Amino acid sequence: MIDFIKGKIDLLTPTSVTVETSGGVGYMINITLPAFTALEPSAGTSDPVRLWIHESIREDAWTLYGFLNNDEREMFRLLVGVSGVGAATARMILSAIPLAELSAVISGGDSKRLKAVKGVGAKTADRIIVDLRDKIKADSLISETPAVADTDTFEEAQAALVMLGFTAASVKKVLTRLYREQPSLKVDQAIRKALQML
Repeated sequence: MIDFIKGKIDLLTPTSVTVETSGGVGYMINITLPAFTALEPSAGTSDPVRLWIHESIREDAWTLYGFLNNDEREMFRLLVGVSGVGAATARMILSAIPLAELSAVISGGDSKRLKAVKGVGAKTADRIIVDLRDKIKADSLISETPAVADTDTFEEAQAALVMLGFTAASVKKVLTRLYREQPSLKVDQAIRKALQML
């Protein structure tokens, strides 16, 4: 399973990016509009970018979806887990509503805001709210990334702890607290400290 892809941008459009890795392989990755905006400054440069990946594998296609951080990917996965919401609709929702706002929209039951997104009807909006309302808390799953000298270390520690079986929300809360107190923590140090708190 591909967890993330890191490399330089070879081609960037508002809906996809081709990232060339150090091995000389280019991956075409579907992205959201916020990701496009964030990646634009790196296009045409040798600056490396990293995208968290969700793979969709079917008999007739293998599609990659890329996200700026694990929170965005987790929200995408929650959305596609709702009956009637496919990858295209989930990506449209994430493109139309900022991540932190989307969390508040769902937890607050704002179906009107969801219905304003192209391709989301009344039934789908209601289903998203009913299915995800209890899974999402505006202040827990989606929160501001803490001030970390290297945000990669935060995300690596978060990914490792989630792989160990802890929930994304609890991991985020603990790591945010740790990095606020010690912004220069290394990945292994953060994981050890977090394990004592989870």
